[in-house]
Amino acid sequence: MENQRETFNDHPIYTLSEIGASLRSVIAKNYPRAYYIKAEIIKLNFYPRSGHCYPELVEKEGTQTKAQMRAIIWAAQYQAINERFRRITGEPLKEGIGILCLATVEFDMKHGLSLFIQDIEPTYTLGEMAKNKLMVIEKLKKEGIFNANKEKKLPLLPQRIAVISVETSKGYSDFMVTLNNNAYGYRFYCQLFPSILQGDKAIITIPAQLNEIKNASSPFDCVVIIRGGGGDVGLSCYDDYRLVSAVANFPLPIIAGIGHSTNETITDMVAFESKITPTDVANFFIERYHNFDKIIEENKSYIFSKASLIIKEEKNKVAQLEYFRNNIAAQFLTREKNIINQIESKYVSLALKITAKERAEITQLENLLLFETKTRINLEKSSISNALNNLKFNFTKIIDPQSKKIDNNKQLLHLFSKQLLNKQKVEINNADAKLGLLHPDNILRRGFSITYLNQKSITDSNDVKPKDEIVTKLYKGEIKSVVT
Repeated sequence: MENQRETFNDHPIYTLSEIGASLRSVIAKNYPRAYYIKAEIIKLNFYPRSGHCYPELVEKEGTQTKAQMRAIIWAAQYQAINERFRRITGEPLKEGIGILCLATVEFDMKHGLSLFIQDIEPTYTLGEMAKNKLMVIEKLKKEGIFNANKEKKLPLLPQRIAVISVETSKGYSDFMVTLNNNAYGYRFYCQLFPSILQGDKAIITIPAQLNEIKNASSPFDCVVIIRGGGGDVGLSCYDDYRLVSAVANFPLPIIAGIGHSTNETITDMVAFESKITPTDVANFFIERYHNFDKIIEENKSYIFSKASLIIKEEKNKVAQLEYFRNNIAAQFLTREKNIINQIESKYVSLALKITAKERAEITQLENLLLFETKTRINLEKSSISNALNNLKFNFTKIIDPQSKKIDNNKQLLHLFSKQLLNKQKVEINNADAKLGLLHPDNILRRGFSITYLNQKSITDSNDVKPKDEIVTKLYKGEIKSVVT
């Protein structure tokens, strides 16, 4: 007999396993085979220990997620799929790429709905990358920045170079060795700004290092982005809008050396200059210097040739001028000499007349001046003699009375000082006699004594206590006592 189903409010109640079994049956019936499904991997979820992979797949419309499902790639299939994908695209399966996968749709009672991926088509991923690349190019052109970096001015001889690379990479090593060991001995200053050069992290770290270069204390002439070769997927970060817009808008020229001849990224397109390899980038700088040297050499040859021609022409002009000087100028000089001789004779005669007249006038002035000078000297001598006599008389009248007064004062001073000294001697003798009477020995001689406690004289009986040892000093000797 069939079990009767439980109800609730007249509605049948189903178990979870019944619903799961129903869903599994419906899905198995409606999705009986494998289907090609396009999606984007947002999380890879690969577990190296088991080898299984559980990708999270999404479908986006703009920035919005339209659908999201869980997928499974078992270990054996994942190894084969990933190896083929790496061989064709140059990179393993990773997050952030579009894929076309062949998968079955299955429902598991415990794990729910999943897509079991049987295969992934690498060529579709390459096509998606190409489509995204075209979209980014169109966006850059629409914003008017596609050729912005190409319009920057690179110095004729760039010397200070900022390098974005990895110090341990072969590309960076090739660049530095080629640059520093050039056959012409050119010298460059390079500063490394380390950065991740592939994958999603490159999209963040390269623009960050560009910002460091822009804010550096010492300005650079240009920027170089170099790395070794890689597959198209390995270079996909150089087609990302965030990275290429940072390159296009950068204020310094950027020279890119990030791939091989078959890998032209958008970064290559928008950069000021793009070279195939880091070695080609180094040769680009060396060639600029060498080409400049060649221009200098060519100009030097042109200057020497032109200078020789000019010197030859000038020598001919000098020879012509010399002929003119030797022939025409000689006639001119002869005529000028005759004119000068005539003028010289005329002015010599006139000068002699003027000189004789001036000499007579000077002699007359000398005689007059000599007479006037002697007269004035005699008058001045007479005046000075009278003044000296008057001064001597007046000085005698003043000095004599003062000399007598000084002599009188001198005698009085001698007398008074002698009296004062005698008086002071008497007072000193009296004081000395009084001090002798007050001397302690004289007092003790008269029968008095002095008592000491701890070498201090006692003037009050209250200052001593029983058992204190005291000393009584007499005129002759001393007595020690103990107070009772």
